[in-house]
Amino acid sequence: MLKTRIAVLVSGGGTNLQALIDACNDGSISSGSIELVIASNPKAYALERAAKAGIKTAVASKKELGSQQKFEEELKRLLTDNNIELIVMAGFMSILTKDFTDLYPKKIINIHPSLIPSFCGKGFYGLHVHEAALEYGVKVTGATVHYVNEIPDGGRIIMQKAVDVKTGDTPEILQRRVMEEAEWKILPLSVELISKEMAEAKANFLK
Repeated sequence: MLKTRIAVLVSGGGTNLQALIDACNDGSISSGSIELVIASNPKAYALERAAKAGIKTAVASKKELGSQQKFEEELKRLLTDNNIELIVMAGFMSILTKDFTDLYPKKIINIHPSLIPSFCGKGFYGLHVHEAALEYGVKVTGATVHYVNEIPDGGRIIMQKAVDVKTGDTPEILQRRVMEEAEWKILPLSVELISKEMAEAKANFLK
């Protein structure tokens, strides 16, 4: 069966990218192949992780390109040139417009470090999410993989995993636990699930 061609969009350290690379290497992701890593930040360490794994990399910086329109045109060009079928946002800090997301219905997914609909939407990213969870006093948090539309964290949920909040947690400690116990588990599972569906649909179409 032909594997689903995946692009991973990143902005920072790339820990979720690494979880995906590891899952491809150990066979947990067998229906998809990471063909491209696109960073919105040219200094993102995720680019080094991709290079070490022998994965093609590219940079699309809104700051350097000058506008949202040019940024999305460059993303579109990179995705088209590399025949990408599934787009995975893994710590990607740029919001995408409706014009862009409408081009890829049910083909863009994102990992968010909370149990949506809690602590999500505009302004809730990275450590801010865990700071808010601790401030609010929740006893359980977690992570969510969801489809992407024009509303930040607004697309249909694919998978969630809960993580206990413990006495003495700091935002940094909680962030790490959510990554280890939830994000690095459900993102590869979701990618394999969707890649398999896409690969099977492609195989049926080619019959």
